[in-house]
Amino acid sequence: MKKILISACMLGDNVRYDGGHHLINHPTLQRWRKEGRLVAVCPEVAGGMTIPRPAAETQCKFPILITTQEGTDVTPEFLNGAEKTLDIAKREGVACALMKAKSPSCGNQRIYDGNFTNTLIEGAGVAAAELIRNGIPVFSEKQLPELFAFIEDSERMTA
Repeated sequence: MKKILISACMLGDNVRYDGGHHLINHPTLQRWRKEGRLVAVCPEVAGGMTIPRPAAETQCKFPILITTQEGTDVTPEFLNGAEKTLDIAKREGVACALMKAKSPSCGNQRIYDGNFTNTLIEGAGVAAAELIRNGIPVFSEKQLPELFAFIEDSERMTA
């Protein structure tokens, strides 16, 4: 039975920057949770950030720079959270991850551009990128069918 790393906010944990959550109430995710297959993590909290906290966006990818709108550099917390997220994923032996789209930590395809204007650019958040670099596929809530197919296929191949 494959385990899936999941952004804690998607399980209803109030860990988002604004103190809220992004609960995904899907029957398959509910079943996986009951089966103990979901491994919850919030990379930003794992990295030492508070709840609530100022919104942050990636200003530069190389070298990485993540700041709040006021200009506070929160890059060390984001990098620490990415490392801890990868450690958890490896320790738990997850097959993949389901992470929050557009987040500077968890976004897997597009993130905000750093101008705090809700403008998206291609790219991954630091935790998602770390997982991907280490061979762990990352899906967002906008890719649930692909996630379900991935898990079904990987379990069929190991059955």
